[in-house]
Amino acid sequence: MTVKLYRVEDGAVVEDENGAYLCEDAWDELLNRDDLFLYLRSLLEESELPTVGDDFAERVLAPLVSQEVWAAGVTYYRSREARIEESKDAGGGDFYERVYTAERPELFFKATPHRVAGPGQTVRVRRDSRWNVPEPELALAVTRHGRVVGYTIGNDMSSRDIEGENPLYLPQAKVYDRCCALGPCVLVSEEMPPASTEIKMEIVREGANVFTGATTLAQLKREPESLVEFLFRDNSFPAGCFLLTGTGIVPPDDFTLRAGDRVRIDIEPIGTLVNTVA
Repeated sequence: MTVKLYRVEDGAVVEDENGAYLCEDAWDELLNRDDLFLYLRSLLEESELPTVGDDFAERVLAPLVSQEVWAAGVTYYRSREARIEESKDAGGGDFYERVYTAERPELFFKATPHRVAGPGQTVRVRRDSRWNVPEPELALAVTRHGRVVGYTIGNDMSSRDIEGENPLYLPQAKVYDRCCALGPCVLVSEEMPPASTEIKMEIVREGANVFTGATTLAQLKREPESLVEFLFRDNSFPAGCFLLTGTGIVPPDDFTLRAGDRVRIDIEPIGTLVNTVA
C-alpha cells in the first residue's frame, strides 16, 4: 500500500485510493518524519481532512522546500558505457570503469531548491555547452536521520561535452540554474519499488518523437540503502535530502537537446514528470 504526497502552495495534498485531501503540515516537517507512511495513513483514517478537487494537479510544485538534491553516478551499465565513451579522449574512461566496480559509489551534489524545476516548468541547458541530455532517474526522499521514506522522479540534466572534456569539470556539467527537475509527487511507502519497475523517457521535438528509451530498476547495480549510507557518512542534512540513483537511459552520442524539446519521464506508480527545455 502506498500514499502519494504532493506539494502545493497552501500545504500538501495527500492522495490514496479514496481521494485527495489537504494537509496543512509544513512540508519540511512532513519529509523529515521517519514514520511518514504511518503518519499519513493515520491522518487519512482518523482525521477529517478537507478534500481537494482534481484541479489540484495544476498547482503542484517541485516536492522540496529546504532539501538539497544529491546524485549517484555510474550505477547502471549503460551509464558506465556512456561515461567511458564521452571521456575517452581526455583519458578519463578508466575512471568510470573503476567506479562501476568499486565498493564506494560516485556521489555528487546536484542542486539547491532554487535550481530545481517542478512538473510543467522549464529545465535548462548550459549556454556554453554543445552536447546536453536529460537523465531520467528514481529519486529517494531521505529524512535528516537517513531513512528513505518515499520516491519521486528526477531529471538530472547533464552537459556531456563539459564532463567529457575533463572529469574534474563534473560540477559545471551538472550544477547550474534549472539543472534538475523533480516530481510530480513523493510516493510514500515502507517498501522500495520492485525491481520490475520500469523507467521510461520520451523526448518530443516540434511534435515528433526524437527519442524513446526504457529500463527497469533491475538494472540498478547498487542498493539504494547503500547509496544513502555512503551519502550520510560524515555528512548531515538538517532538512533531509533527495538522492538521485543514476540513469540507465542515455540518448545516442549524436543527440543533443534543443530549446523547446519536451522531456517526459514515466515511473509507475509514481506518475509522469514533464518539462520543456528552455
